[in-house]
Amino acid sequence: MNKNLNRRNFLRLVGVTAAGAVLPGCADGLFSGFAQSTGNPVDKPNFIIIFCDDLGYGDIGCFGSKKHRTPNIDRMADEGMSFTSFYVTSGVCTPSRSSLMTGCYPRRVNMHQSGKNEWVLFPVARKGLNPNEITIAEVLKAQGYATACVGKWHLGDQPKFLPTRQGFDYYYGIPYSNDMGARQRSKNPPLPLLRNEKVIEAPADQNTLTKRYTEEVIKFITANKDKPFFVYLPHTMPHNPVHSSENFRGKSANDGYGDCVEEIDWSTGQILETLKKLGIDDRTLVVFTSDNGAAKRWGGSNLPLSGFKGGTMEGGMREPCVMRWPGKIPAGKTCDELASTLDLMPTLARLAGTKAPTDRIIDGKNIWSLMTGKKGAKSPHEAFYYYKIDQLQAVRSGKWKLHLPFKIKKRNQKKAASNAPLKLYDLEADIGETTNIASRHPDVVKRLLALAEKARDDLGDVGRKGKNQRPAGWVVTPKPLLFSEKSQDSY
Repeated sequence: MNKNLNRRNFLRLVGVTAAGAVLPGCADGLFSGFAQSTGNPVDKPNFIIIFCDDLGYGDIGCFGSKKHRTPNIDRMADEGMSFTSFYVTSGVCTPSRSSLMTGCYPRRVNMHQSGKNEWVLFPVARKGLNPNEITIAEVLKAQGYATACVGKWHLGDQPKFLPTRQGFDYYYGIPYSNDMGARQRSKNPPLPLLRNEKVIEAPADQNTLTKRYTEEVIKFITANKDKPFFVYLPHTMPHNPVHSSENFRGKSANDGYGDCVEEIDWSTGQILETLKKLGIDDRTLVVFTSDNGAAKRWGGSNLPLSGFKGGTMEGGMREPCVMRWPGKIPAGKTCDELASTLDLMPTLARLAGTKAPTDRIIDGKNIWSLMTGKKGAKSPHEAFYYYKIDQLQAVRSGKWKLHLPFKIKKRNQKKAASNAPLKLYDLEADIGETTNIASRHPDVVKRLLALAEKARDDLGDVGRKGKNQRPAGWVVTPKPLLFSEKSQDSY
């Protein structure tokens, strides 16, 4: 597949030449009332996605936390909408992030596991997000957006996989998780902090990462206030090991984990305040959520959900989500319809006056009707699928969630795999997945089993390749990202 050819076709599809000009006749009918309609790029909305790492469903005040002080995020919920059935596509980092970027399930783009059958990508990996995939940043860049990724990437650390090769004009952050420094594995380089494609610090000073990320985002927003921009802020925290700057360290009621959650709240407040000061608050959509649930230890909470990071109980993949856009998203509302990070690409594309790619399968849907609180609006998803690495473990449709029977794979264990039983839950009545009611609803079980079989045929399952999977990207000889005196930081 030729990347350049695909990109030219994509640009023509969305009505833009390679130089960025709108093609004649392509703008008509694509733009809603708040997207571009006058030919002035400043009329397009700005987008900011704040994506935490391992933040649990119950870790912020507006979702029930009693330990963490999160006044800025809580105010954001008061001024916007809380999504209480909002999902990521995996209980761990890499596959979850691939879905936000592409609008596709991880198995669709073969980012559900590393080349060594591990959950996520590790440093000096041969694998990464295929440059032939079209990211949310590329969709928006084609519409004249300035694009920046500030934070943890984790979709490949080789140059061809970095954000600057995937649609982002600017990158500042670490390429993978903050526990993947030289102490974790002997071949790992010191944890690198990059500006664009150069390592500017190694090991990165993690105590100040959240603070510096915030400063970088504010600089980018300020520099691009007169044009449409897209900021993707994938925080490093509260992934373990937790770090926070001096102003927050030791100040929370939940040790280091709480400290960094409260600093993330401060960061969110700084960004929202910047939008107000610059006079662009009313044309900026801000989305706040997390890449997966809190881990079983380390201080996070997924309550009232069951399960943790890495699993397919609700606590692993159902995330707190708040969306705010004054004048467009109604204030103080809650939406319990099923939505997902899969939906961000097609929704933001539509708001920018274009659409998601149509030359490939995109699993996400436009959820603007949910975001605006349209009366009677329902989730556009017939089903949502819960995968753990390569294994389909559950399916949700409406209020029903079916945990499928499967062999439990245990690493480094020679004993025969145990069996996970079939279980059905009514998530409206039983959000904690406590009572199996499969025997009471055989018709529902039959319907969800059929949906699961559709997913196996399309996306695959253990030992079964899906018909519509696409390849990941690969390099032959990966090299570590290393610091050089020649690449010291300069902004």
